[in-house]
Amino acid sequence: MSVIALVGSVTLVLQEATLKKLLLPLVALAAGTLLGGALFHMIPAAVDKLGNNLGIYVWIIVGFTGFLGLEQFLHWHHCHRTPSEHRPLTYLILIADGIHNFVDGLAVAGAFLIDTSVGINAWLAAAAHEVPQELGDFGILIHGGWNKRRALAYNFLSALTFLLGGLVAYGASFAFDVTFLVPFAAGNFIYIAAADLIPEIKREDTLKLNVLHFVSFLVGLGLLLGTRFAFEH
Repeated sequence: MSVIALVGSVTLVLQEATLKKLLLPLVALAAGTLLGGALFHMIPAAVDKLGNNLGIYVWIIVGFTGFLGLEQFLHWHHCHRTPSEHRPLTYLILIADGIHNFVDGLAVAGAFLIDTSVGINAWLAAAAHEVPQELGDFGILIHGGWNKRRALAYNFLSALTFLLGGLVAYGASFAFDVTFLVPFAAGNFIYIAAADLIPEIKREDTLKLNVLHFVSFLVGLGLLLGTRFAFEH
């Protein structure tokens, strides 16, 4: 997951128009995989482990509102726009990305601790979201005056918090049950997809682009639904 941060370097060789054409279908795909991961894998796994009780849905809401709070108070934006469209503070981007990756690490590790197949699918959903996010973030750092080497290094360092989150979840599992991290992460995924990614793909005026984004979204859902059936067999 941390190595995915290096994908941002591709923004240096792509024209701005090409990058925009690439980013939004990837954003739509990521939205589908995040929702698919939450609804087809993580929530059912939590129900299987804990039973269909109110606590699961409370943790989903905690995960959802937790990310809303981060976005409200840190002015957190995943920045799927091209660099010329957005000029946020570069250090704020790195801090927010580090927090986001830490929470993702907690979530994915928690999913692996319940079931390996659930963990794999949680990772796939998170990774699909990381690609367009890192493309956008790296472009913003370059646009903010950072040189290529420094932007790559700091973007990679902010991504290493994913590993830290995973280790924290694993260590904590020896002291208490960390199953709550799975519905918490599902709430994170639902928020990112519904509040952050889907609005990005609803702004096009042409039927062709809207159809492309909708199909990309369905592909993301289909991939995670397909892996659910594959792991069951």
